[in-house]
Amino acid sequence: MQSQISTNKKILSKDFFVNFIKKEFILTVSLILALLTSIISTPKISYIDFKVIILLFNLMIVVSAFKELKVLDSIAVALLKKCNSYTSISFALVFITFISSMVVTNDVALITFVPLSIVIAKKADIDILKIIVFQTLAANLGSSFTPMGNPQNLFIYSFYNLSALDFFKITTPIIILALLFLSCLIIRDKKLKLKLDLKDIKIEDKKEVLWFSILFLIILLSVFHIIDYKFAFLITIIMVLILNKNLFSQVDYSLLLTFIGFFIFIGNISTMDCVRSFMQTVLNSNKSTFLSSIFASQIISNVPATMLLSGFTNHFRELLLGVNIGGLGTLIASLASIISYKIYTKEFEIKNSEYLKVFSLYNFIGLALFIPLVFITLP
Repeated sequence: MQSQISTNKKILSKDFFVNFIKKEFILTVSLILALLTSIISTPKISYIDFKVIILLFNLMIVVSAFKELKVLDSIAVALLKKCNSYTSISFALVFITFISSMVVTNDVALITFVPLSIVIAKKADIDILKIIVFQTLAANLGSSFTPMGNPQNLFIYSFYNLSALDFFKITTPIIILALLFLSCLIIRDKKLKLKLDLKDIKIEDKKEVLWFSILFLIILLSVFHIIDYKFAFLITIIMVLILNKNLFSQVDYSLLLTFIGFFIFIGNISTMDCVRSFMQTVLNSNKSTFLSSIFASQIISNVPATMLLSGFTNHFRELLLGVNIGGLGTLIASLASIISYKIYTKEFEIKNSEYLKVFSLYNFIGLALFIPLVFITLP
């Protein structure tokens, strides 16, 4: 009996470990890399960019508040009630994802609007697969516009101490190309007349929405270097303690730990002469930095790629362009893409392979268009 209990405990422990690695693969990799390189090189607390960690934490908190208060859902339903065709629904779902990703990050935009797309598909009896793929493209491309749109942008903006004007000068061409690309994809798709019956989503606590909107403004001011990020952090903690303590549990701490792991890993290998020499040789020009960041994103995802390459190059413009364009392509190129994949395949399990085919087709078409168009603009 005792041996059976012991065996069961071992099985449960093994299952937990395997499931954790599957769920938090990037986090696991970052921590292993940090530990292994710490054996060769002594880690330092100075390797960790606490400004980036705090800015990410602040943004996660306020976005979680808006999600809980159903602010985005309310706006989306109000907009969709005015749609009467497949094309208009596609435009509404894709571009509300596109625009919201600039403010609340690409992953939150997908977590919010992909489930809404599935609800609409069931009510209107339409195949939603393509729209969800287009939403994923929209979230990854739209989020490239602003510093707070995705983690890699926030990191580059802070790491290279860019001004808002410099940042938007770099990312505006991506947004213009994205608008044309997404519009062409939607317009050439099927045209059907539809009628939706959606219930209004009422925001119950408008005062709380107002308070968190003020907090969001304070956080944005800290992102754009107008007020001190430490002050914004203090205000965030105080307001959440007063308004809704549960928001602390909704923060993606695994992402923050992933950043810390990569900070230590990059700091450690930066002290190794052979690694530093090799990386500086590979990233010795703007064009090689651009292409390397796209290639690295396809294999290890654009957030880790950003953190890895940033330690060895001063070509921030090409790095910023590369990791955002590099979010297209493979399913793991942007971790946000995995969110919509999981939501869709959980609902339509038999269409798993079909989703991957459609996703890969449009993502690699996008990659094939964006790379040369941006490459020719590089000096």
